[in-house]
Amino acid sequence: MGDLSQTLANINAILWNETWIFIIAGTGVLFTVWSGFLQYRALTHGPKVVRGDYDDPSDPGAISHFQALAAALSGTVGLGNIGGVALAIALGGPGAIFWMWIVGLLGMSIKFVEVTLAMLYRNTDDPDNPRGGPMWVAGSALKKMRPNLGWIGTLLAMMFSFTVMLSSGTGGNMFQAWNVADVTNEYFGVEGWISGAILTVIVASVLLGGIKRIGKVAGTLVPGMVLIYVIAGFYVLFANFGQIPEMFVLIVNSAFTATDATGAFVGGTVGSAFLFGMKRAIFSNEAGQGSSAIAHAAVKTDEPAREGLVGGMEPFIDTIVVCTFTALIILSTGVWNRAPDVTFDTQPGVVQTDAGWVYADTPLNNDTWQDSEPVLMIVEAGENSSTGQNVHRVTGNVSATNSGYVAAWQPLSTDTQPKIVGGGLYKDYVGATLTAKAFDSVAPGLGKWLITIASWLFAISTIIAWGYYGEQGTVYMWGSKSAMPYRLIYCSLTFIATLGHIKTSADLDNMTGIGLGVIIYANLPICWIFGYQAMRAYRNYLERLKSGRMGPNYPTPSIEEMISTPKN
Repeated sequence: MGDLSQTLANINAILWNETWIFIIAGTGVLFTVWSGFLQYRALTHGPKVVRGDYDDPSDPGAISHFQALAAALSGTVGLGNIGGVALAIALGGPGAIFWMWIVGLLGMSIKFVEVTLAMLYRNTDDPDNPRGGPMWVAGSALKKMRPNLGWIGTLLAMMFSFTVMLSSGTGGNMFQAWNVADVTNEYFGVEGWISGAILTVIVASVLLGGIKRIGKVAGTLVPGMVLIYVIAGFYVLFANFGQIPEMFVLIVNSAFTATDATGAFVGGTVGSAFLFGMKRAIFSNEAGQGSSAIAHAAVKTDEPAREGLVGGMEPFIDTIVVCTFTALIILSTGVWNRAPDVTFDTQPGVVQTDAGWVYADTPLNNDTWQDSEPVLMIVEAGENSSTGQNVHRVTGNVSATNSGYVAAWQPLSTDTQPKIVGGGLYKDYVGATLTAKAFDSVAPGLGKWLITIASWLFAISTIIAWGYYGEQGTVYMWGSKSAMPYRLIYCSLTFIATLGHIKTSADLDNMTGIGLGVIIYANLPICWIFGYQAMRAYRNYLERLKSGRMGPNYPTPSIEEMISTPKN
């Protein structure tokens, strides 16, 4: 597993760097300015569309605006909001949340472009089962613009189709399933494979029903699970109400200044806060991935920009609202920089080996541990390239022996002999489990039940949505007959993710980062090439909306009219 972890880390480092993050942010800035800050329209006009003010049963499509938004949100509002925020804070510090906000706002414009383009080029040969997404955009738009360059569009379409399949299996599926198995095992001692088997059956039963069943399930599940989570969260925040203003100050300050190591947190720089905040926000709200446009393309409407504005609401709901909510809970309760769970009477010895510095196995004196449970120590050594400071995490796993439980430690590669700080070891609460501990710190047992239930509901909705996205990529490449084999493979990954192969927050970040990275590399070029068409369709829509030329008495313009050069 060590070699695999390092391989994943190397690939992740190549895909994710500050240059590429700036490119994504720059894309959001471009579309925001180009559109005249469409975020305002998304938040004012979008809700009217969602509540049905513009619904027309005769329009082509399979699901309503509300169901399309719920289906797309089921792929975004999920464990990225519970586990992803916890990862961002654990690895990047409080400042990561500020950069999540920035991505949330900029992502609204990117999401608008993705959804509008998907609507412009969706396939409605079967009006009750439309198909759309970046692959349909790339495959059709360039061929219409420049017939001799159609092969480039086909290549882009195939690249996106392949990457959406890969991303659906990792971040959209295995990340969710692993978090569910981890938190269920932590609180109830249920073996991971049992959780995996149950998840697999539920997911398979919904995916077989197609987009209409997914829309119905999402339309019921998403509002309910968010309501439950928010009510419980307000209870925790009310208990720490006086700290909330201080937490906002901490988030903003940490975004622009280094955060010192404290408790279980190794410290962070502006760069690490920026990188992990941007990465986790993009993973959570999917801006730049193009994936949720696949769900929106099934909506009943003939106005592409209208659904684009609905899509623009997603990053705001997901990142500005729900992710901030989780962040305040984690920060105000102090679990992110908590004291050691076990204090050492005698610190374990450390020796230097070819693999690095290795600490001796550490006996654990009680029987509350579980086999393979992840633990960590905080040490001072040479410079940590991720944070720019000299504090490191030494990770390990608990093992059961004849004489009790012991913690066995992974090597630490550094040129200076490490020295333990904090005087003990910590349970490595990864992802959703850290958020659960925040709830437990206010009301013992609340996190146990709330986060376990929320994790299951959020994971089910997200895995289902991403299953549909990946399936559409498969269908585009190999036709409808490939849907069933894909479903079987996809559901098997849900089960495989719960078998214990993923053990640490670093493994989790690397796995989701790879899936996220490859799909963005394929999708953003599509947005850059054809984004001007979305902007023209947006201006055409606004002009008709403002002048009142919209409704039964005013036929919708053709696609060619929407994206043609505006007349002066």
